[in-house]
Amino acid sequence: MSDTLRAEIKNIVFYNAENGYLVARANVENEPGLVTVVGNMPEPNPGELLELTGEWTEHPRFGRQFRIAFSEQVMPATLNGIRRYLGSGMIKGIGPVLAGRLVDTFGTDVLTVLEEEPKKLLTVEGLGKKKLDKILASWDEQHEVRNLMIFLQTHDIPPTYAARIFKKYGNGAVSRIQENPYELAYEIHGIGFKLADRMALRLGFAETAPERMAAAVLYALESAADHGNLFLPLDKLIDGVDRLIPGVDPEAIHDAVNSLSARKRVHVESLPHQNIEHAVYLMHFYRHEKEISSRFYALCEHPTPVDLEKISTLLPRLEAEESIELSEEQREAVFGGCENKVFVVTGGPGTGKTTITRVMVRVLDKLGFKIKLAAPTGRAAKRLSEATGYTASTLHRLLQYSPGGGFGMHEENKLEAQVVVVDEVSMLDTYLCLALLRALPLTCRLVLIGDVNQLPSVGPGNVLADILNSEAVPSARLTRIYRQAQESLIVTNAHRVNSGELPIVSSKPAPENDFFWVKQEDSSRIQHLMLQLMERIPAMYGLDPVRDVQVLTPMHKGDLGTQSLNHLLQEKLNPRKGGITRGSVEFRVGDRVLQTKNNYDKDVFNGDLGWICEVEPVRGELMVDFEGHMVSYDMQDIDELTPAYAISVHKSQGSEYPAVIIPVVTQHYMLLQRNLIYTALTRAKKLAVLIGGQRAMSIGIARADSNQRFTHLQYRLQEIFNGS
Repeated sequence: MSDTLRAEIKNIVFYNAENGYLVARANVENEPGLVTVVGNMPEPNPGELLELTGEWTEHPRFGRQFRIAFSEQVMPATLNGIRRYLGSGMIKGIGPVLAGRLVDTFGTDVLTVLEEEPKKLLTVEGLGKKKLDKILASWDEQHEVRNLMIFLQTHDIPPTYAARIFKKYGNGAVSRIQENPYELAYEIHGIGFKLADRMALRLGFAETAPERMAAAVLYALESAADHGNLFLPLDKLIDGVDRLIPGVDPEAIHDAVNSLSARKRVHVESLPHQNIEHAVYLMHFYRHEKEISSRFYALCEHPTPVDLEKISTLLPRLEAEESIELSEEQREAVFGGCENKVFVVTGGPGTGKTTITRVMVRVLDKLGFKIKLAAPTGRAAKRLSEATGYTASTLHRLLQYSPGGGFGMHEENKLEAQVVVVDEVSMLDTYLCLALLRALPLTCRLVLIGDVNQLPSVGPGNVLADILNSEAVPSARLTRIYRQAQESLIVTNAHRVNSGELPIVSSKPAPENDFFWVKQEDSSRIQHLMLQLMERIPAMYGLDPVRDVQVLTPMHKGDLGTQSLNHLLQEKLNPRKGGITRGSVEFRVGDRVLQTKNNYDKDVFNGDLGWICEVEPVRGELMVDFEGHMVSYDMQDIDELTPAYAISVHKSQGSEYPAVIIPVVTQHYMLLQRNLIYTALTRAKKLAVLIGGQRAMSIGIARADSNQRFTHLQYRLQEIFNGS
């Protein structure tokens, strides 16, 4: 049952402007001392009077709190209350001194004057027209934010979105929403079609309204992009819209697509190469795909010769320095990377990609080229640096990306480079590929290195596979597995999985053996086995269980998802208490954590692994050691971290770990596929342990084409390079 209380805000403990989450201390009528109030609402100011609706709760650490469901500003009635309210800093332009003068002049009527006859305020000493305009603008904004909050609450839209909506639409937010609430679905991050649709229907929009159909089409295409697709065939699009609006008339969808096409919101195209009569793109994806193909062509066609005889002379010298002997396949790949304007190197584990990259970079350096090395993630960039001996950075850092500001390197501000080498290109999505191409001068060489059999990028597109399949860009596909790699069951089984075969096991005991398959179906038993392995693996292989052993799982939810496993593994490996709790997660000293987004201010990036070395529960702060780079987090940005005893296979891309444990069970059926198992196996350097039944493994290995993406880059490259 909800309660309503009147609260005067005394101080703000925490406020997140992104989602409007507040923790504050307040004076509450009939309550002794200060009360903690928490919830989502516009940021109040100390001294502000609010009427709060919600319920009392008991927090396990912080005690009794009032959780806000609905808030409304209450104008103070007493002179002292009005003076505190006006002088709180909430209204820009009014400080404590001016607040006193306003109250002295108008008494308790001052708020009415401010609302209805603001020009009267000009009679107050120190208040001119310019300052009054500033005060009124701030006053109007406060009203608009609160009107928006009440409007959203009335229509059951969570108030967490109020700040984002106001930032996007400003003072006209409510009228914009009333005009077309469906705009929220693709203009405000986090608001999906269903939430916007619920609001629209409450506002009186018809179930067959054109706005509803258009929004469903756009949202279905956006959802398809979240699964890697750049377009949908019309029949698949109709299926997607039908999931949003069951029983929808296909003709209404046709009409919506035609209307959106006329307004340049979507592009519809016949793709005979793929036997697709009507491919429906979001317009920006169509333009991106066309631009990527034309930029690859322009780069390849701009001649920048290189001295092949000099390369022939350099190679034997460098092989002697490296104490290696390149095979013919490897030597051709090095020549290809040096000779061609754009060149792709792909191959599985043990085929020599690292050796080729190192030698190629050294040759290009000896030839006098200015070289830049990059990879999609921080850990992949670090591995590239270690492999070549040259500095490498993330692609975002190379291209000088800033949140909200885009890429600093672009068409008008090119990279100062003659060669750019990019590793782990299987992770390269359409957005990042295009940003890179825009930043390259036409005189630059581009070398792309990656394993095409790994999972494709998390973002939309299938860049590496499309480039290779087009055969328009010169490439080297490495197939030979070298002797040292042949001795590894990790490498052998990765290639077996990639060929659609089940892994094989060896009778060799640990620690001579680098691969084990523990056949077990029961999820609770698998959990128990994992906890045992966290003791046995470090003892047998001389590894640190927290730093060296990584659990990789396909899913986040379920008994064997990241959330459940992280809790179990934390209790096993780091049972100490006294951490900082965020939601259902407690961060403790010694925990292994993963950075989940790029943070350029802190110089940490999505996928970086670190260890918590300090925790200050009272201040809500912690310190993370990212392999020598110490980074501080407070309550504002701690949500960028997640426990990392177990992480998803997708998050592991671009990384390697001394030992990995991989649960493969039928409860992961929706995500089980060949390239996921292959990617997980190839993350292991010294040891890989699969835990799961043969049925689940067979299901995953058999599904080689289940993750097909709708893209057309392969054929666009063929058309432009062939002149058709």
